[in-house]
Amino acid sequence: MSEKRENLGSRLGFLLLSAGCAIGLGNVWRFPYITGKYGGAAFVLIYLLFLVILGLPVMVCEFAVGRASRKSMAGAFNELEPEGTKWHWYNKFAVAGNYLLMMFYTVVSGWFLKYFFETASGKFVNMGADEVGAAFGATVGQPGPLILWMLLVIVIGFGACFFGLQKGVERVTKIMMSALFVIMIGLAIYVAFIPNAGAGYAFYLKPDFKALVNGDGNQGLWDTIYAAMGQAFFTLSLGIGSMEIFGSYIDKKHSLTGEAARVIGLDTFVAICAGLIIFPACAAFNVEPNAGAGLAFVSLPNVFNAMGSVVGRVVGSFFFLFMSFAALSTVIAVFENIVAFPMDKYGWSRKKSVAVNFIAIIILSTPAALGMNVWSKVFANTFVGSIDGFEDFIVSQNLLPLGSLIFLCFCVHKFGWGWEKFTAETDLGEGVKFPKFGAFRFYLKWIAPVIIILVFVAGYLEKFGINLPFIGILGITAAVILAGALVGFIIKMIKNKVSK
Repeated sequence: MSEKRENLGSRLGFLLLSAGCAIGLGNVWRFPYITGKYGGAAFVLIYLLFLVILGLPVMVCEFAVGRASRKSMAGAFNELEPEGTKWHWYNKFAVAGNYLLMMFYTVVSGWFLKYFFETASGKFVNMGADEVGAAFGATVGQPGPLILWMLLVIVIGFGACFFGLQKGVERVTKIMMSALFVIMIGLAIYVAFIPNAGAGYAFYLKPDFKALVNGDGNQGLWDTIYAAMGQAFFTLSLGIGSMEIFGSYIDKKHSLTGEAARVIGLDTFVAICAGLIIFPACAAFNVEPNAGAGLAFVSLPNVFNAMGSVVGRVVGSFFFLFMSFAALSTVIAVFENIVAFPMDKYGWSRKKSVAVNFIAIIILSTPAALGMNVWSKVFANTFVGSIDGFEDFIVSQNLLPLGSLIFLCFCVHKFGWGWEKFTAETDLGEGVKFPKFGAFRFYLKWIAPVIIILVFVAGYLEKFGINLPFIGILGITAAVILAGALVGFIIKMIKNKVSK
């Protein structure tokens, strides 16, 4: 016997939960270092453009599917799809994407928790640059501690889910997100008063389009465009139902376009603020901002040490607490999606679903932790590099873009849910209405799917080491033609299914 479906207690809870799912390591960890890699402000502007023209429509699609169906991915497409179509085949792939995401995300989230406690305890005080680097090597190189921190993340995440949607997930996320905003704003204000931080602001906020076109000091124009497109797409965790579940929990008092814009606004605010903390601090203490994934764990501890033993310890502790809250908010949100699936599909109680999935996630996440040390040779000579790299590749380069393509086509094409039903759902309630003019509809039906497929193709090109700038205009034109042909083929196949 299934439990009565729960609902969120407030609109604020919905906004913070949805934002918490979007606000994660993609914002506060990946965004700063990829911005540093691709040249700063010019990259940020291109990223914001793609966030609006690509991320916003797909998020509205996920929210609409959730609210109209009142179900998780266990049955959302089943509820809305035209009779005889097979959109619901994607349900299990979407849920699998949530599991795969958590299989490595819980491990990386454990790094931030570990660094918060170690920074607060003064471990990094008086360490030299080489010692800080060695400390991070020890973090990923010791399987026992790595798994223990991973377990702590899993306990916190499922602990929130265990107490229910309102009393657990919503309440914990409200507290965590509120603290995140306070800490982040406080750090940004503090960094603004550090001497010699101005160069960091210039790098981050003053676009240099000449250098972008010429390839001076960054990766070049086409690489930067692809990177910005991919970052805008992946930072929102769209395509695997992570947003759809929260749409299924809300009422119809407010239009979904306005709600999606608010969530993306919060997500972007956090990403931009992360850069306002990191780049000026790096500039003030002569640390290169393009240090890659090690920026948070190798470069920034050196920055905190340069601030002095007491101040650096306090600032560093708050920084890693901020990063931990960002990571944990995503973990809790995705865990809720995982927990909701068997509740909707099989009628499990919340407690049963939490207990079973708690054990499953521990088992499934362990290979990623071991893949960083004792199993490091698995995939070592392949383009994915490691177990967690393989899991990330499946989710980021495959399920997210293809899933977003499915959500978009399902909502705007008549062989899916359909434009009229989709826009009617999005416009219910007060607030911003979804654009319905012809050019925008054409864009969503034909252009946006091509962009998504370009993201998908570009991800594979990057993985196989193909240098994008040498593709040039001819390569992009060919990719667009092939992508359009692929979209047309998919549409034709689905239409044939419908007609039968």
